[in-house]
Amino acid sequence: MFAAYAARIDRDRPLNGLELGERPEPQARPGWSTVTVKAASLNHHDLWSLRGVGLGEESLPMILGCDAAGIDEQGNEVVVYPVVGLSGHGVGPDEPRSILTERYQGTFAEKVSVPTWNLLPKPKKLSFEEAACLPTAWLTAYRMLFTNAGVRPGDTVLVQGAGGGVATAAIVLAKAAGLRVFATSRDEAKRKRAEDLGADAAFEPGARLPQRVDAVIETVGAATWSHSVKSLRPGGTLVISGATSGPHPKAAELNRIFFLELKVVGSTMGTKDELADLLSFCALTGVRPVVDTVLPLDRAREGFEKMAGGDLFGKVVLTV
Repeated sequence: MFAAYAARIDRDRPLNGLELGERPEPQARPGWSTVTVKAASLNHHDLWSLRGVGLGEESLPMILGCDAAGIDEQGNEVVVYPVVGLSGHGVGPDEPRSILTERYQGTFAEKVSVPTWNLLPKPKKLSFEEAACLPTAWLTAYRMLFTNAGVRPGDTVLVQGAGGGVATAAIVLAKAAGLRVFATSRDEAKRKRAEDLGADAAFEPGARLPQRVDAVIETVGAATWSHSVKSLRPGGTLVISGATSGPHPKAAELNRIFFLELKVVGSTMGTKDELADLLSFCALTGVRPVVDTVLPLDRAREGFEKMAGGDLFGKVVLTV
């Protein structure tokens, strides 16, 4: 079967390790299902895998891709939940959780095999391309907002780095849930796009906001950390799920954190139940993932190049 996979690890030039070509089809195993992939979406996790983060040389070649929507062996339209081992279904009792492409082959292929427990029904109102955007970036944003930040309708949130998959999802979800949304981006066009998606206002990074916020959605890391902390009201919550600009900010702002009793919460992915809730939320409200580009699988390298260069707003989707 045709697939996009990591053939080599290159920490400095990750795309050098990306290959497109034939790979073996998944083998049947008890408790697992094979899904015929209709659409899959890219995440920064795929670039990190090519750099060797969470993926060792001993596991190569590894088909990339965490997210997918497709058709199972019974003909059902399904969405793949990408965390394997969280429940013990389909794996050994002592196996730690992992995300597809870390231990098991990923979704950038004509077929993918996952524990049957990891499959959720795809709402009829969502296309395969839309549904394929939800399990990683959009699920991460959903958990950051509604589980870890604990925001409620009427609260105000700051979303750093508008344009990225998680940040874009957070803007759309927060607005649909009745929150006031501020966003930041270095790019004027992306600030305008954030406002078009529902942000009440968009600013350059580091700009003074009209008011302090109840929560910050942080995925940028070092470049925006100080601004995130300074933007919170006393008792507010900063939720971080990534650090695309690096993990070491110039100032940790510890004095401000303890004096204002701020909460800093790490967040990674989400649960299967949260993904089910997110699918229902999108189906019922009409909220849809923001898609930057749709490409056929054999043009996956173009999608990786767009993501690596930051030249996108929303998700890159590969269709099979």
